[in-house]
Amino acid sequence: MPMKSAAARRDEDEDDGDVAQDGALPARRCALTAFMIFVITHVILMIGLASPPKFVFDEVHYVPAARQMLGLAPATPQLNPMHPPLAKELIALSIRTFGDNAFAWRYPGTVLGGLAVAAIYLCGLALFAAQSPAIAAALLAFFNQMLFVQARIAMLDIGALAFGLLGIAAFLFAFRLRRPQFVLALAGAMFGLAIACKWSGLFPLLTTLLIVGLIKLLQHWQTSFGDPQPTDWYHPEQWPQLRWAYIALCLVAAPTLCYLATFVPLHGLSIGAIAEAQRRIFADSVTTAIAGHTYMSAWPTWPLLVRPVWFLFDKASETDIAAVVLLGNPLVLWPALPALAVCVRDFVAQRSATAFLILTFYLGCYLPWALLPRALSFLYYYLPSATLASLALVHVLMRWPRRVMWAYVAIAMLGFALMLPISAAFIGTTMRTFTRLMLFQSWI
Repeated sequence: MPMKSAAARRDEDEDDGDVAQDGALPARRCALTAFMIFVITHVILMIGLASPPKFVFDEVHYVPAARQMLGLAPATPQLNPMHPPLAKELIALSIRTFGDNAFAWRYPGTVLGGLAVAAIYLCGLALFAAQSPAIAAALLAFFNQMLFVQARIAMLDIGALAFGLLGIAAFLFAFRLRRPQFVLALAGAMFGLAIACKWSGLFPLLTTLLIVGLIKLLQHWQTSFGDPQPTDWYHPEQWPQLRWAYIALCLVAAPTLCYLATFVPLHGLSIGAIAEAQRRIFADSVTTAIAGHTYMSAWPTWPLLVRPVWFLFDKASETDIAAVVLLGNPLVLWPALPALAVCVRDFVAQRSATAFLILTFYLGCYLPWALLPRALSFLYYYLPSATLASLALVHVLMRWPRRVMWAYVAIAMLGFALMLPISAAFIGTTMRTFTRLMLFQSWI
């Protein structure tokens, strides 16, 4: 199914070679672009990765758990049983490859960060059917600062983000296919790997099931719009051969198998041990009471960037410091809020498929945090929605000449550069500069 104004966008891009003469995106060129985005992002994220050569924030939980998997720590008690194993297994693999050092702990995050930015590019291709806006969305996601910081620390969230975004990208391509079964299965596998990093990876899968279930239900009721348009988010003839059995296979069985497979290296094929692992994760995620934290924040405040998370603050001298603050780029995330409001308008007034999909996945990754009984929450839980917000920005920027979009990307890059002293410890900064960057009292 074509996305909103896809034909018009193809016409605009033909002069610049964004699409082939027949109106189809050249698959080989798109694949090469995605690969180059991954490589460039991966290399940039590795710069100064080993600084500081000590644990930063929650690395104190996840690196020892990875060491235990390698036999570098006592086998009992099991460390960090409250999260699934995949992200920790990747850290363990990196330690085995590069040695037990800060670079090895954090290296998997740079790979996953590169995959996340490439996945946003693929999402942009599926939504906007043109190269330029897809590349712009990937750049805005990178310049968001939040992804940059999270990809350079040995935590679990970047794994859930990367695989979740790859699953979303696959589903967005499947959304306009008449026979989406294979691509849906690929999406399901990626969602399963996202959940295997952190259970919050379940949110994009549930969102996908909600979209598919809603469309199939409307088709069952033989619903149709009075004045159907090719850009509508719903069509009665969509996915004519997609049966409920296929949906269950692609979006229930495939993610479940991929998820459970990540427990086999730890527990073998013991059904009892794997089931007990799920019970412990559930108990921590839902029922365990956790004390407050200095940098905790409530979910309604995340889009406003009210309370950042200080991953590192080391004084090298009276005037020089090394700091890593997960904050998000205000020049990206604050303008994203009116962009999302425009998406609401386009969905309601124009039934825009592009606006519908952006909104649904943004809210689907964000609003579940409001329903969970867990009291302790942090700004980095907003990472998936903050990354997807770049698609909303591009959706709005495409209404103006292309130079406006690239001018905004340049502004976002400037904001990212100004925040680098508090984003990467190896750069370092002064107390004076740090104080200037902390614009609000709640940021301190």
